[in-house]
Amino acid sequence: MSDLDISVVICVYTEDRWEDILAAVSSVRAQSRPALETLLVVDHNPALLDRLAKEYKDHKETGEVRVLANAGPRGLSAGRNTGIAAARGEVIAFLDDDAVAEREWLRRFAEAYADPRVMAVGGRTMPIWASGRRPAWFPEEFDWVVGCTYRGLPPGLVRVRNVLGGNASFRRTAFDAAGGFATGIGRDGDKRPLGCEETELCIRLTRARPDAILLIDDRAVIHHRVPEAREHFGYFRTRAYAEGLSKALVARSVGAGKGLESERRYTTRVLPAGVVRGLRDAVLARPGGAGRAGAIVAGVLTAAGGYVVGSVRARKGGATFSVVGIEGGSQ
Repeated sequence: MSDLDISVVICVYTEDRWEDILAAVSSVRAQSRPALETLLVVDHNPALLDRLAKEYKDHKETGEVRVLANAGPRGLSAGRNTGIAAARGEVIAFLDDDAVAEREWLRRFAEAYADPRVMAVGGRTMPIWASGRRPAWFPEEFDWVVGCTYRGLPPGLVRVRNVLGGNASFRRTAFDAAGGFATGIGRDGDKRPLGCEETELCIRLTRARPDAILLIDDRAVIHHRVPEAREHFGYFRTRAYAEGLSKALVARSVGAGKGLESERRYTTRVLPAGVVRGLRDAVLARPGGAGRAGAIVAGVLTAAGGYVVGSVRARKGGATFSVVGIEGGSQ
């Protein structure tokens, strides 16, 4: 196993997730392989910054938990970049503020970094539905809509084009080679749920370091809370549209060949199989079968619409993002 020190970055933005934030930090502190430190990066919320600083003031001396203000523009990407710059670890892991990591999470990441060519390792993210169970109409193929691992990703320890940001880790040298997360493309609080910043970073990384290996280990598990508002079709549709917008930005930046490489297999193999499965379940009178088939079709069409709109905006220069280097060394 790699003996690299691992820093964990958790980006936070609202006091509404107070209990979730505390649970996320507790799950990191309970790891079988201890983290070097946990960095809580607060996104332009002075009240939350002050409250967290007081909550973890006893950890200030040891540095086990550090509370920082986002040093860049509002949004998840700049928050992550702030955490990267301040982190002391040779590997930097990211955990969503409404998720908890299983006890072996960091151990699984560390094992993969024994190979020096490995630049990034992601894991498996499981949904915790607010209603207590998956909505019958919600297809597993679209679990990325709620920030979770979706049906169609290969199981086990596998090479991938990109890791998924809420459950991921990178060597520090990856950011030295490629720069940080792009701002202007990722999430900004509760605004339209754009994404794909980790996809763009990973493609940029493999261009800068063609020998780089990126992995997902599905034994590195976190459990991600899905609020009730995200269990509805309205959110599903909005998130699918936003994904199309984001994919258009990425494709404009890195080219459609790389930018849509994984998506082609997903849309030509995984999703048609999902529609067939849903229709079969409907014929067999299983709950939600027709709904799942319909949701897959609607999701594809909505994402495609977002992609078309995003492509037009990108060509006209109306939607841009920027990449900055990481200024390291903050303590």
